[in-house]
Amino acid sequence: MAIFKGSGVALVTPFKENLEVDYDQLRKLVDYHVENGTDAIIVCGTTGESSTLTEEEHSEAIAVVAEQVNGRIPVIAGTGSNATYTAVKLSKEAEESGVDGLLIVTPYYNKATQQGLIRHYTEIAEAVSLPIIMYNVPSRTGCNIMPATAAQLAREVDNIVAIKEASGNISQIADLAAMADGCIDIYSGNDDQILPLLSLGGIGVISVTANIIPQDTSRLVHSFLEGNVEESRRLQLKVMELCHALFCEVNPIPVKKAVELMGLCNGYVRMPLTEMEPKNVERLKKAMQEYGCL
Repeated sequence: MAIFKGSGVALVTPFKENLEVDYDQLRKLVDYHVENGTDAIIVCGTTGESSTLTEEEHSEAIAVVAEQVNGRIPVIAGTGSNATYTAVKLSKEAEESGVDGLLIVTPYYNKATQQGLIRHYTEIAEAVSLPIIMYNVPSRTGCNIMPATAAQLAREVDNIVAIKEASGNISQIADLAAMADGCIDIYSGNDDQILPLLSLGGIGVISVTANIIPQDTSRLVHSFLEGNVEESRRLQLKVMELCHALFCEVNPIPVKKAVELMGLCNGYVRMPLTEMEPKNVERLKKAMQEYGCL
């Protein structure tokens, strides 16, 4: 059974002005998404600035989200690392917090071989009982899970059940869907490619855009899954300019500004991320106003 179908929000991590994690605002964001149709919450992923959280903050944020959700929708914890040992440690702690699944990014910087990826994911999977979503985002990690590797892991490791595909390579995703032949759930990792990925058999998205338009992001997926392809297409095309604005600077700088503009939480980011350029803030505001979310 799939961990979730539909729209999983890649949740931002709110910070106070002194850049401590704001757990009160984090709880409010959780309630906002539960109340506005988000199908799952992904905490401490790329959009959650996991790379600048301490291990203690990382585990605490996951525990807070799991507690606040309280079983209302699935919670998937980002527990990947470029060190297998650290990924295992974070994954075990997340399991103890009561989350429903794990999102494990490929090792970054050290760029594992395909055999290294197989060993990395297998060791993490054997350390926990939770279902695992592999996260393929080579533009950030310098490491690409090839279709044959993903299919092999899904077939050979019981609790590796899905992949978040953010390679942007639709041909690669099509190859994966053909090789896997239904043995792995595929989620889009790119908001501008949700519909194309669904057409290849995908079942949802792990979305940045869902931070500010949760209802429409969920509706885009469910419309397709329910057979209303025209409505899904309409929503995909409607969101394109907003997507471009949300990625005109490196994620999550623009989406942190967007949630701030909507009054959902503060938009502070931790270095090396910096405040959004004024001209890009204006572009983002315009896109949000034209979409109708500001």
